[in-house]
Amino acid sequence: MENTGKTRDEIAEAYSSPPWWYDIRGFFILTFAYNSTIWAQLRFFAPNFGPSHLEVACGTGTLLELVLRWRKLKKMPPSKIVGVDYAESMLAGAVERFKNTPDVTLKHADAAELPYPDNFFDTANIANSIHCFPSIDGSLKDIYRVLKPGGTLACNVLLYPRTPWPFNKIAQRINDWGIKKGILYTPYHQDELRDKLLESGYEITYEKISGNCYDVVCRKPPADSSTSAE
Repeated sequence: MENTGKTRDEIAEAYSSPPWWYDIRGFFILTFAYNSTIWAQLRFFAPNFGPSHLEVACGTGTLLELVLRWRKLKKMPPSKIVGVDYAESMLAGAVERFKNTPDVTLKHADAAELPYPDNFFDTANIANSIHCFPSIDGSLKDIYRVLKPGGTLACNVLLYPRTPWPFNKIAQRINDWGIKKGILYTPYHQDELRDKLLESGYEITYEKISGNCYDVVCRKPPADSSTSAE
């Protein structure tokens, strides 16, 4: 399956649908292309919130809102959250959703050029979005830059269909449609994302393949890791 070579602006335009349509479409894709569930996503992403958290490509904020409800239900500690997205129409949905939530700040930003200083956030998540980026290398490196030493990044990526027939065929058709529509740049093989994370400097602490998704948690090495190894 070939990607279309779309730019960030073209992909942002593909996400210019009304937020409600994006949410319905996202649920369909999650179920049949990712072969995952909301519950699996909550269990994976919810634990990775430090005192200062960055939510990359937050979209309309639907998943973030569910994660925060899950964290509250599980009595997990509160976080100061910054959500960023490049698609302004999606971000507008998140702004409306969190307008009465003072601990959530939303900003229009490119994940490869984050407007934050080095060593700023304790944690970061990229949920259901890496495969939508025209280039992930710059984003991974800039997220690494803004994470504090010892900070963690949790992310998942859509893999090429690996579920049995006929589910693999359904996933393939959805992926082809997504690429044509511009909401999907390319699926990945597990090793492709793994290698990119390692090349960006991260240490992988957890990884799992579930359905057509690769879930991975990695960290920016502590500042003293090089000296402690000597």
